[in-house]
Amino acid sequence: MLPRSKVLGIGRNYADHAAEMGNEVPAEPLVFLKPNTSVIGPGDPIVVPASRAPDVHFEGELAVVIGRICRDVPRGRRSTGDLRLHRRQRRHRARPAAAATASGRGPRASTRSARWGRGSRPTSTPRDAAITTTLGGETKQDGRTSDMLVDVPDLVAYVSSFMTLLPGDVILTGTPDGVGPMLRR
Repeated sequence: MLPRSKVLGIGRNYADHAAEMGNEVPAEPLVFLKPNTSVIGPGDPIVVPASRAPDVHFEGELAVVIGRICRDVPRGRRSTGDLRLHRRQRRHRARPAAAATASGRGPRASTRSARWGRGSRPTSTPRDAAITTTLGGETKQDGRTSDMLVDVPDLVAYVSSFMTLLPGDVILTGTPDGVGPMLRR
């Protein structure tokens, strides 16, 4: 069964990753949409179109799952919704981001929710969570969410300023440096 939610990616949210790709740090978050058909679960096979095989790269990142409707969330209030925080591994790059099975989820999900309400501060937030990507048992990426240029509450505020976020929507917060090809050439 396909998820009915939106998947939103945030590009270049880590300065070191922007630099390794030869890009400038953006003035505001770079938001892109991924189709729900790109989502797979932990352990599900990744099906790579033969024409895209050399372009498939590993990228680990924190995924934020929206728990309640969010629209025009003020930056001071951060979020009116509950967020479930997931460490996820994504396997794609550029156009292949939309390919079927390009967005693996898991293997871990936090059961703690980050709650923001009127006049309150977050009770749980991934200020300095580890983002580690392994491939074939070898660590390829070893980053921290504290290195994100725009943190989770501000990403929710920014995206909800122009798009309604619905329960189950996912915001992929960007990847630290160290991305690389999954397949040997």
